[in-house]
Amino acid sequence: MLKQLLKTDKKCLYKFGYNMGIKGARGIQRFQKRIKKGDFFPAFHFISVTDDCNLNCQGCWVTHKKQNARMSPEMLDSIITQSKAKGSFFFGILGGEPLMYKPLFDVFEKHSDCYFQLFTNGTLLNHEIAERLRKLANVSPLISFEGDNEVADVRRGGLNVYQKAQAAIDHSTEAGLITGVAMSVCKSNIDLAFSDDFIQSLIDRGVLYLWYYIYRPVGQDASVELCLSAEQIEKLRQFMVDARQKYDIAIIDAYWDENGNGLCPAASGLSHHINASGDIEPCPVIQFATNNVADGDLESTYRNSTFLAGFKTEIPKLTTGCIVMDDPQWLVNYTKQHAAKDTSGRDNEAERLSQMEKVSSHGSSKAIREKSWLYRFAKKRAFFGFGAYG
Repeated sequence: MLKQLLKTDKKCLYKFGYNMGIKGARGIQRFQKRIKKGDFFPAFHFISVTDDCNLNCQGCWVTHKKQNARMSPEMLDSIITQSKAKGSFFFGILGGEPLMYKPLFDVFEKHSDCYFQLFTNGTLLNHEIAERLRKLANVSPLISFEGDNEVADVRRGGLNVYQKAQAAIDHSTEAGLITGVAMSVCKSNIDLAFSDDFIQSLIDRGVLYLWYYIYRPVGQDASVELCLSAEQIEKLRQFMVDARQKYDIAIIDAYWDENGNGLCPAASGLSHHINASGDIEPCPVIQFATNNVADGDLESTYRNSTFLAGFKTEIPKLTTGCIVMDDPQWLVNYTKQHAAKDTSGRDNEAERLSQMEKVSSHGSSKAIREKSWLYRFAKKRAFFGFGAYG
């Protein structure tokens, strides 16, 4: 990884090390102290700034809304400002496609003391965008790869998506950005996920981290048939454990702790999602909420939300995996008990979940311990993990 780091812009490295590393560690310490006191405010937020997107992906929670929402820059600024007051300086920025959100770069610039991870399909990430991100230095583009030349267009609902994502990687790494690639692993792309040639090509081009997600069936086109089997999930887990010792690239996941036990960031309280309408959801794929950012200050909202508090106490009794996959009907019943609003924008999420069959998630896989001491430490003390899951 030293070779990739030497090609990275020095200001980008500094911002990553200080804003993400040092300030992130301090923020986690404050989060842990709050948890011990029974006071809750998440360590970081994932924020969907817009529902607008130029693709139409399978399993996307944003598509087919009756009306797209776009978060006001004032609301986004307020979320970030309130979070900073609680010691949180890291934010995941999602969409839709966040590069379609016009105020985005103004927000990045205003909050230069923060670090942002930009979840993008890459189709709009050109040389000009990459240079703007380099000058800001506090943003890591995480470029989504959903399959090879043929599979990507089907998964993403677009044309030449694979080639455009490849070009985005080149623009990003050539600008010296802290560049990541994400893959939502499903039955149609699992072979690519395990491909030596694919991973080595990312390393050769300067990608610093590869983030594996497990495909989750959500949205109007949930495509449940793409979900991994229990055996495939276990195979993915073993592959990642082995890959961390094999490849010169950081292999990231948010599903297992250092001992290979399943975990859920929403159930731990480590993070929550705020959608483009300002609704505060447990995570992006659970499209229900009882609170909105506009209701009042975030600190009070989190402290008083019985809906979010129940996730931390009830879900661990049921699963260490994803409740959407393991027991969708329980989720429907829980949201009804709390009179939670459907925030999908389609007004049919409870009905969809009630009709969905249970599928395997990472919570039922065999515990496979990390082999690498570095990853064991990182899982326990650093991103993702921060020692907050125990």
